[in-house]
Amino acid sequence: MNNIKCVVVGDGAVGKTSMLIAYTEGRFPADYVPTVFDNYETNLVVDNKETYLGLWDTAGQEEYTRLRPLSYPQTQVFLVCFAINSPVSFKHVETKWRPEIMHHSPGVPFIIVGTKCDIRTDRKVVEALEAKGKPLKSFEYYSEEATRLGAHTYMECSALKMAGLDALFQEAVRAATRSKVHSAAATRSSTRRGISTRSTGSKSKASTSGGGGGCVLL
Repeated sequence: MNNIKCVVVGDGAVGKTSMLIAYTEGRFPADYVPTVFDNYETNLVVDNKETYLGLWDTAGQEEYTRLRPLSYPQTQVFLVCFAINSPVSFKHVETKWRPEIMHHSPGVPFIIVGTKCDIRTDRKVVEALEAKGKPLKSFEYYSEEATRLGAHTYMECSALKMAGLDALFQEAVRAATRSKVHSAAATRSSTRRGISTRSTGSKSKASTSGGGGGCVLL
């Protein structure tokens, strides 16, 4: 079985915990309770391979800056989350979260995730944001920014509407698996050249193909 460790980071209150509960338990949590650290797990099948996916929820608050990296060792893929109705939370993707994971876990792939994408179809919320001079950025805008920042990809989801969750975690598994394959290939290549290398230190879902990362509400 394929074993993957996925760590979720991002500002507080952007919906990280709701996303994980919605995916692993199939429900949207009624109350907001700030997370310190919590773990979730699930089994899924991606590209005909059974996978155990360990999901690590982290606290986004500043007071946990020193503790948070304790969950980073052996991470194989990060989900860097922001809320699409919060420009500040996206700014922190570049100024805080990307530098943090690259410092502690260089070379580990990351997916930038726009949460609360159900807002895109909520006319009242969209109009209210526009009235405040904070119109929603497009999916294409964030996708281009993700490419600029070196992310594996950009995806959106809604824990409230259970939208985009399966596709997101399937792609997280693919990103981690490809990284493992590339690392193994590089190690074999280096060994053949005589260079020694060393590393530093539920429910079932199925997928056989990739898909877009947009938020589709049914």
